[in-house]
Amino acid sequence: MPETVRPDGARIHYEVHGEGFPLLLLADGAAGGGIASWQTNFYHPVSELAGRFRVIAVDQRHVGRSTVAPFEPFSYEQSSADMQAVLDDLGAEQAHVVSAGTGTALAWRLAHDTPARVRSVVSQDPVGLDDTNTLGTFLGEYDEAMRLTRAEGLEGVIAAAQAQGHFAPGTGAGPYAARLHADPAFRDEILTLRRERYVVSVVRFRDGIWPQGSAYFSVPEEWMTGFPAPLLILPGNDPLHPEGVAKRLASEVPNARLLDAGYDAGDRRTEAVPAIVSFLDENTPR
Repeated sequence: MPETVRPDGARIHYEVHGEGFPLLLLADGAAGGGIASWQTNFYHPVSELAGRFRVIAVDQRHVGRSTVAPFEPFSYEQSSADMQAVLDDLGAEQAHVVSAGTGTALAWRLAHDTPARVRSVVSQDPVGLDDTNTLGTFLGEYDEAMRLTRAEGLEGVIAAAQAQGHFAPGTGAGPYAARLHADPAFRDEILTLRRERYVVSVVRFRDGIWPQGSAYFSVPEEWMTGFPAPLLILPGNDPLHPEGVAKRLASEVPNARLLDAGYDAGDRRTEAVPAIVSFLDENTPR
């Protein structure tokens, strides 16, 4: 099982499919994205893209099989460094990045931190703030995790994590659900905490993913106007992934292309996937 071991002891699980120019997948997820998240996507990038690219699918720390990690909040800086370490392990000097949901924010941060390394970015359902939502729209995903902790204690959190196996918005299992589900020693560690100490950890994790200060969360808004790579945008249509954010990106990013809304509906899928492949092919070095 390939994994990258980070300096703080975290183990980042990844999978490699196909051959060709490297392509890094950054999935959606309320606690950071994981490989399993692509199973419910309108297309599966491994099956659709591995015939043309070396597809690298990653479980971010605390998600999927990347359950060995310090008990610390989410950080875009740290997550970007984790992805760079995976690429280092594979000897990938450059890579396309295909992202969805919260993974789009990490894709932007990766391009921010290592602009020469990111060849192009596909951003499906980009997250962000516009005039249709507020920061509270995003922070509310973690309310039930805090309520359950205060109501039922850490035992209730662990029971929810063992039942669910992962964290989903609006559920009580919390952002460390995958690790609580898989790791008895970690469950014992969590049980030693006071309820409010655990609630604080959830708040810090939440605020790491959804920080104040930028409509794009992971990078300054002004930085996006000089985005260093070609960008293909597949617009979302809900409060967490508003179409207005996609349109703003398309108008501000120098080398951006925007697909029409409804790209994932019915026979439109047969247009969207070839558009993604064509964009990636166009930006692959020869």
